[in-house]
Amino acid sequence: MPPPRHARLSAAARILAVLALPAAAQPWPHTPPERTSAPLVIEDLPPMIVQGETETDYTVRAPFPAAVEGQRIFAGKKATVLDLDALPQVQANNYRQALALTPGLLFSEETSPLVSLGYRGIGEPHRMQYLQVLKDGIPIHADPFGYPEAYYTPPLDVVDRIEFLRGGAGLMYGPQPAGALNFITYQPRRDRAFSGRTQHAFGSDGLYSTYNAVDGTVGRLGYLAYYNHRRADGFRDVNSDYQLDGGHFKVVLDADQDARWLLAFDAYEEGHGEPGGLTFATGPNAANYHESRDQTPKPYDRFQLRRYVPSLRYERDFSADTQLSVAAWGGYYDRASWRQRGGGFGLRPSGAAANSNDIERQEFYNFGLEPRLRHDWSGGGEHTLAAGLQYFRSHSPRTDRRGAAPDARDGILFRAADRDVNYGAVFAENRFAFGPWSLTPGVRLENVAQDLELTNYDPATGAFINRGAKDQLDVQPLVALAVARDLGRGIEAYAGVAQSYRPTVFTETLIVPPSGVLAPGDLSPAESWTYEAGVRGEPTDWLTWDASLFLVDLDNKFGGTVSAGGVTTLRTVGRSLNRGADLAVQLDLVGAFAGEPLADAPARGHRLELYGNLSLLDAEIDGGVSDGFRPQYAPEYLLRAGVIWRWTGRLKLALLGTVVDDHFATDDENPTRRIPAYSVWDFTAEARVWREHAFLLAGVNNLFDEDYYARIRADGIDPAYRRNFYAGVRLTF
Repeated sequence: MPPPRHARLSAAARILAVLALPAAAQPWPHTPPERTSAPLVIEDLPPMIVQGETETDYTVRAPFPAAVEGQRIFAGKKATVLDLDALPQVQANNYRQALALTPGLLFSEETSPLVSLGYRGIGEPHRMQYLQVLKDGIPIHADPFGYPEAYYTPPLDVVDRIEFLRGGAGLMYGPQPAGALNFITYQPRRDRAFSGRTQHAFGSDGLYSTYNAVDGTVGRLGYLAYYNHRRADGFRDVNSDYQLDGGHFKVVLDADQDARWLLAFDAYEEGHGEPGGLTFATGPNAANYHESRDQTPKPYDRFQLRRYVPSLRYERDFSADTQLSVAAWGGYYDRASWRQRGGGFGLRPSGAAANSNDIERQEFYNFGLEPRLRHDWSGGGEHTLAAGLQYFRSHSPRTDRRGAAPDARDGILFRAADRDVNYGAVFAENRFAFGPWSLTPGVRLENVAQDLELTNYDPATGAFINRGAKDQLDVQPLVALAVARDLGRGIEAYAGVAQSYRPTVFTETLIVPPSGVLAPGDLSPAESWTYEAGVRGEPTDWLTWDASLFLVDLDNKFGGTVSAGGVTTLRTVGRSLNRGADLAVQLDLVGAFAGEPLADAPARGHRLELYGNLSLLDAEIDGGVSDGFRPQYAPEYLLRAGVIWRWTGRLKLALLGTVVDDHFATDDENPTRRIPAYSVWDFTAEARVWREHAFLLAGVNNLFDEDYYARIRADGIDPAYRRNFYAGVRLTF
């Protein structure tokens, strides 16, 4: 029998929480304002740091962050705010829809509920390993430095907005070259002691999703708790089912005072099948895509994840000019997989090996601490200093076992590793503002120490073979410079250059190598420079745009292995030069024809927005074994376009399109790894049917039933979902 489909949360785990940030939540007006525009240059900032809205506040933020927010400086950097209130509520964590209003992020769609995103052809999208990924400013990778794979992302039901910082602009969070995604979650409402909401959606292939939350403020204490459950059978013949359960509980003490405490706990458990990849080849064991894209060559492969993370934050406004934030978090990740042996690219397992499986378990015991300080000062202008420290410690044992059946849950231990990461960083940047100009130099000093102890055993008998140890220290200074010029009327020119790097991770240093695979001595991390210049603006409430040119120079990129003399070593594929343009525009036809000033826009009842964003990319590998080839997941164009109608507080309708050029899943343009161009459209709706208490939700994903795939892994082609439906209801009280 296949392994169990899921692990259920205990009763205690269903009341949980995640990092809370301070918020000045407002009660829901009968007709909530439609958009709040933030000026591109802010000189005077209030002492209260507003990091998130309540679940009952449907204000849509402008797509550009302010120059300074909290302890973070955005001036002159390529950054976008993706406010999910601009769309009908996104169901089942559909990132194709959630990313509709920003260019460049490539969603590598897959059968499982896990998320893979890439950007500008910078490395493989798998689990967003070239991005910093954060929830309310706290990293959510299993280990951001030794194993940077984000198996968890928060349910979009609880996400107010996503902040996306490109390239080296993400140095305020870490070193990864593709930038940073920060999920900002909802905050407790402060106008009543208790409120609640429950949401239920049903869809194709057994989809059921529910989100249930309560929140409020009693005296000095605000609270918010949710429970999220989602399950589906999947569209493959068998073994594409999944089930996830997540919970969240946060308390905020003295949210509107000069000193605030925020305590949170987050829990998540998820299990899914891995039905296996397909191929266009033919043969007795080939799972041919043309014969059936729904077939399952791997009926026994399973994956399971557990994640529990508490966090504590203290914030203090010493004055209107000086603010401090200290965050501490810990946590436990448990990642396990059961995979049948004897297969290949698009092949069903066969031969003697198919009667066994590989059982992999990785655990992560993490702790992090990060103080941040912001201070505004004068000296020929109004300036802002932002600085901080980060310490991170991870202990992550890994075991590999050999099961004696294709669905074995346990087996003979043949490899065990103890892996440790100690990380420390210091960072600082200062925004110098002189009239319409701002100049922001920054520096970050990275120290990453990796240690390993590895023991190998005979997979047939469990007999001891050998033991080894290895350690590696990377010390990397990083610099950045951003310039901005306020051109008036809400228009700004910006330019920046930033250095970044990708620390060598466990799989690249081959800390847990396959038998006979060795690392070629000490490996240097991949280093990157990002150059970007553009113009963006919101001269009126009905028009925003952002246009920029960029160059990403990524050197010492690793990928694949090479064998010689019976020894396999990691190889460098070369230097990747990725250049191109990002263009984005949103036009509200109602506002354009009304011709109203920006100050009158919140009173407007309707918005009919046309949007479009385009990423053009010319990427090539220079030197190395892949000289002249296009890097993996680097389409020459990625277009998103559509129309969104919002009748304030009553109705949202959206037609969202994604068009992607053909590209490759490897760095050598292997024709078996080619992903053809595809075009996908979604239609979604959200309607209020009774006061502010009852809403209907519905949608058709892949409206025109496109037959496509956006992801190829070592086991074959992962087909994407054809046309599917959902409908549901949300009740508030």
